[in-house]
Amino acid sequence: MAELLEEQRESWGTRGGFILAAIGSAVGLGNLWGFPYKLYSYGGGAFLIPYIIALLVVGIPIMVLEFSIGHYTQRAAPDAFKRGHRRFEMVGWWGIVLAFVIVTYYPVILAYCFSFLWYSIVGIFNGGELPWAGEGIEGVENAKSFFNDTYLGRIEGPNLGAIRWNIVWPLFITWVAMYFCIFKGVRLVGKIVWLTVPLPWLMLLILTVRGLTLKGSMQGLAYYLDPVWSELAKPITWRYAFGQVFFSLSLAYGIMITYASFLHRKSDINNNAAIISIADFATSFVAGLAVFATLGGMAFMTQLGDNPVAVEQVVETGPSLAFVAFPYALAQLPYSAWFSFVFFFALVTLGLDSAFSMTEAILASIVDKTGWRRGIVLPVMSIVGFLLGLIYVTRGGFNWLGTIDGFVNGTWGIAFMGLLECVVLGWLWRIGTLRRHANSRSDWKLGKWWDYLIRLVIPVFLGTLFFWQLFDDIRGEGFLRTPEGDWILPNCVGLGVVALVPVVAIILSLAKGRKDIREQERPEQGLVVGGRREGAIAFFAASVIAVLLVLWLKVPMPQAAKQVILWLSLVGGVAAMLLANYVLDKHHTSTSQASWLARWAGIMAAMDISAAIAVILIGLADGAEIEETTAPIRDKLSGVSYVILAVVFLIIIGGLGWCFYKALAAAGRDTGIQHPDEVGDDSSS
Repeated sequence: MAELLEEQRESWGTRGGFILAAIGSAVGLGNLWGFPYKLYSYGGGAFLIPYIIALLVVGIPIMVLEFSIGHYTQRAAPDAFKRGHRRFEMVGWWGIVLAFVIVTYYPVILAYCFSFLWYSIVGIFNGGELPWAGEGIEGVENAKSFFNDTYLGRIEGPNLGAIRWNIVWPLFITWVAMYFCIFKGVRLVGKIVWLTVPLPWLMLLILTVRGLTLKGSMQGLAYYLDPVWSELAKPITWRYAFGQVFFSLSLAYGIMITYASFLHRKSDINNNAAIISIADFATSFVAGLAVFATLGGMAFMTQLGDNPVAVEQVVETGPSLAFVAFPYALAQLPYSAWFSFVFFFALVTLGLDSAFSMTEAILASIVDKTGWRRGIVLPVMSIVGFLLGLIYVTRGGFNWLGTIDGFVNGTWGIAFMGLLECVVLGWLWRIGTLRRHANSRSDWKLGKWWDYLIRLVIPVFLGTLFFWQLFDDIRGEGFLRTPEGDWILPNCVGLGVVALVPVVAIILSLAKGRKDIREQERPEQGLVVGGRREGAIAFFAASVIAVLLVLWLKVPMPQAAKQVILWLSLVGGVAAMLLANYVLDKHHTSTSQASWLARWAGIMAAMDISAAIAVILIGLADGAEIEETTAPIRDKLSGVSYVILAVVFLIIIGGLGWCFYKALAAAGRDTGIQHPDEVGDDSSS
């Protein structure tokens, strides 16, 4: 079988460069303020149980999936999906448009990092004094006031206000840095990441060691790691664990598909995905150690004075942790300006890798679609991104930034995109082809269980997250309108943005593209269609269940009847999905294809199951009794926390060690390369 492309595609210089670039994309600013806060808030060390399960069940399999389709097609996300069917191109554009929305505001956060890095440098030359320095409660208020008032000039409400010119110049510097990181293509990126990825690890290591040597650091680590086992009984803990894994790995933006499209044809896929996912987890966990050890040391120092501060008084999520809580904690250290420099330099390098990876994914998609030169597209895209970013550097821009990010980078945006990706590739493509392609080039092999994860398990998980969020928002007050009936403008705009994304994706997919790439013949053209009867039965069952669920939501009925319908929908949905999956397994062979009714039945049944589970989990969450108690100040870790530390480091070190062992073992074998169509029979797909 001939290669999918006619033109010679640029490739990464080395395997290490690709791995570091992908790690740099996955490891971003959210690793420092997202993971530690969620672990602290939802069970401490107990949160690691659902998180690790999610990493293994969702994170690594989807990473393999994106690497497989990118490498198989050698195209960026939109054209990669188009290789399965021309109507699937909009799925690839969906993720790319979401990435573009993020690129309009992510550099603004990087601009904050550049500004605080500059304040740290000035502080070094001014005798080590930071402009937000202060002790106790006064110091916390100083840090908040400096960031919100002095730096942002922040105003509340939906009004944008005037542009903050002190942020415009750092934003310009950010875009210039991003431009020069990728303007010569992925070979240059593969060299730059050898500097920008290890540096944050070094900086985090310095901050971790320094934090652990502070008096009182164990107070912070106790808040971070001591398990609260009762949190595992709350569905919301599992919801946040699976969501955090999905978002942390930069999945469904088209980034990993694009990066894999530049891989050499003999490059490994499975092992690279595992290494990158485990490295991302390791970075998040160590970042949490650095954050909470330092905050614990800060709290201890204030407890010696007249205005003691407990750790939970400064633990916040999002940018406030990086630009309020942590700067305050750093200001309490000896040589505070130097440690502040280390911290914000780490943030700059962390953020740059993620920012230019999204930019590269967007750039490659446009170039693949149009054939235009990178040297023209990148400057235009940078100017447009910079101008749109000015919206977020106004006095009210920070409020809009948080709201838009909550929609785009949350369940309504990227989680739904991931669900769509798994549904299309699992049910409407031949997922076995991608698995055999990955296995023919990888250090270790995937079994058929991977097909079922992508097709059955992950859509149910992500579908449950989506419906849970949807039902919560619909029935809750204060989502789009206040209790008084007034519209909440930022939320309306945020929802409008995620609703507009698929419209733009469809328009881009319908636009005429380059003509120098021939239309690829689909492998299913001309094959006998099988499983029509079973597919029709499954489709009818899934449709009936969908109607029952709508009646459950809209029609008043006794509670007993609701319970019967709910559990009947769940059991019936599972049966319909398994029947549809049986049809695909039986009729996806080298001479036949499964009925489209069976494929759509499987998709509909997965959504039926997800909706039913979401309703059950909402009921459990509503019935759970949540006790609001103030955690006591603890100055040492429990024995269980030490066990958790040991287990996590065993997973990280053992997992990476096993991956590197497999890579070395494969390197020692002279096996040559196989094409996926030469490996096994199509009936195994």
